[in-house]
Amino acid sequence: MLQKQESERKKNREVSRGVEEEGQLPLRLEKLQQATFRYFLDEINPTTGLIADNTRQVSPSSITAVGLGLASYTVGVEKGWITRPEAVQRTLKILRFFWHSRQSTAPDATGYRGFYYHFLDMESGKRVWQCELSTIDTTFLMAGMLAAAAYFDADTAAEREIRHLADALYRRVDWQWALNGSSTVSHGWRPENGFLPYRWEGYSEAILLYALGLGSPTYPLSPQSYEAWLQTYRWQELYGYEYVHAAPLFIHQLSHVWIDFRGIQDAYMSEKRIDYFENSRRATYVQRAYAIENPKEFAGYGEDSWGVTASDGPGPASCQIDGVEREFYDYLARGIPDGPDDGTLAPWAAAASLPFAPEIVLPALEHFNTAYSQITSKYGFKCSFNPTYRCDPYDGEGWISRGYYGLDQGPIVLMIENYRSGFFWRLMRRCPYLVTGLRRAGFRGGWLEG
Repeated sequence: MLQKQESERKKNREVSRGVEEEGQLPLRLEKLQQATFRYFLDEINPTTGLIADNTRQVSPSSITAVGLGLASYTVGVEKGWITRPEAVQRTLKILRFFWHSRQSTAPDATGYRGFYYHFLDMESGKRVWQCELSTIDTTFLMAGMLAAAAYFDADTAAEREIRHLADALYRRVDWQWALNGSSTVSHGWRPENGFLPYRWEGYSEAILLYALGLGSPTYPLSPQSYEAWLQTYRWQELYGYEYVHAAPLFIHQLSHVWIDFRGIQDAYMSEKRIDYFENSRRATYVQRAYAIENPKEFAGYGEDSWGVTASDGPGPASCQIDGVEREFYDYLARGIPDGPDDGTLAPWAAAASLPFAPEIVLPALEHFNTAYSQITSKYGFKCSFNPTYRCDPYDGEGWISRGYYGLDQGPIVLMIENYRSGFFWRLMRRCPYLVTGLRRAGFRGGWLEG
């Protein structure tokens, strides 16, 4: 089965490479990638190094954006968009900030038990909005730090410090505490009322969380915790594709930014005789099939216009459009087939699926760039757009997000690179904690056997 999948992937890569080489793709991937990367150069605080969650005024920092920024700096050096000394300086500023920031139960601290709050004030680094101490966002932050440690391997004082701080910060995360007495990991904790009632159950981007938690040399999760998580999966058939279902497309992408799942399987995927890479390929095709069927009759959906995921939106609002009462949402984890879906499409969701199915992603990117040129600006594709929305008189041609989000920008930079060169996937294979975590989770085969 895996050999057949690899044969199909090779054929798909040849088709997509042909599209690029023949000049049929007006939007050059490197141009998009470089424009997107600039977000992580510009949207920062020069003192703390923290990276903004989005480009709206007075945006706090998101620690996921910081983790994606750290990872993107390695790509930037490789591509020549930033010098190695500048990337070292930016990386050290971030690592030093987190190492020296306040870890306590105080409501305005930066973190606790090695975890960090989801959103932080850009200048002080203190918690904002009474947000949660986030296990998943800390995961992406740690993954970015470990990527930096793997990349900056020179025998210099600055690069040795990067490796030391990244290692110390990762070792400080108390994954066992985050279990809160159960088998699966909690979503998070607040000093005001303790652990959140939700746990990481059901297939999600938390596969990276469990891998890093299992690989910890200080407070590791047990293999039984991962096995308990696998028991919560939901196998489903949609549009002729059988796969582990999750409604928003980002779930099938974010862990794959860091982990090359081609040819490696845990117990669940071994039984299903596919791997998680193939699972994401199927999820990508399901998104396209849903857009073609367009059961809710939204404007703009089609074979080259798809991507329902976590994104900004035109709401909250409701109005009647062409005789149909429509409800629109603001930032939300949209999904298919049962929603929530309000006609909002996210070009970044298509771009982040590039390694899985380039033969359908490249035409989608071309379509977005030509049919909706207004969604491309300073940092590449804007977060999202909604051609259906016409609740306001001045939105006669639909709605376009006014901002960019670090959560969207990072996967574009990194997944384009994974598709074109595999650089970032190969880099993360050099992270011993991630490799250990995958093996403890029961992954076997492929590059893990090398």
